Amino acid sequence: MSLRWSWSIRPRCSILRFGAGAVSALAVAAGGCLYGFAGGGLPNIKTVAILPFDNQTAEPALTKEVNDAVLEAFQRRLGLRLAGESNADAVVRGKVVRYDPDVPVAYQAGQQRTDVTQRQVQITIDVEILDQREGKTLWQRQGLSEVGNYAPPQEAAGRRVALDKLVNDLVDGAQSQW
Repeated sequence: MSLRWSWSIRPRCSILRFGAGAVSALAVAAGGCLYGFAGGGLPNIKTVAILPFDNQTAEPALTKEVNDAVLEAFQRRLGLRLAGESNADAVVRGKVVRYDPDVPVAYQAGQQRTDVTQRQVQITIDVEILDQREGKTLWQRQGLSEVGNYAPPQEAAGRRVALDKLVNDLVDGAQSQW
């Protein structure tokens, strides 16, 4: 009888354990659904004007690329709407102060020559975010610099990586002050 008793109890215990685990998992999942993510901006900053970055480098395409990256990040990641400079709650202004597209970082020795197998783009900007309503600087950084590695001749890929890192730094810095 003890063998029969153990077989009849075991399935019920498994079902009870499974049921308790499922109920617990559902409770955790349902509780997690109550929490949501909102834009990372300030309650009093809803609109932003992003002024064209001055370009002090020999690379003319950087002005548009930096502006586009900053614009996209402020809209998508911070949830801010674009506005004209006179109507915006905040203004972003800056300048690209350095662009070095061809820094060798990895080499491969060959017969009678050395090949560069990886290069790096370095971009340095000065940036400032002003709260126009309060008349104060929200965040400012001089010499904010990032790099992006690339395999020659894909400089544009390295530039994109460096720009993504710069924008992340800018958004993270702005959020840390808000």
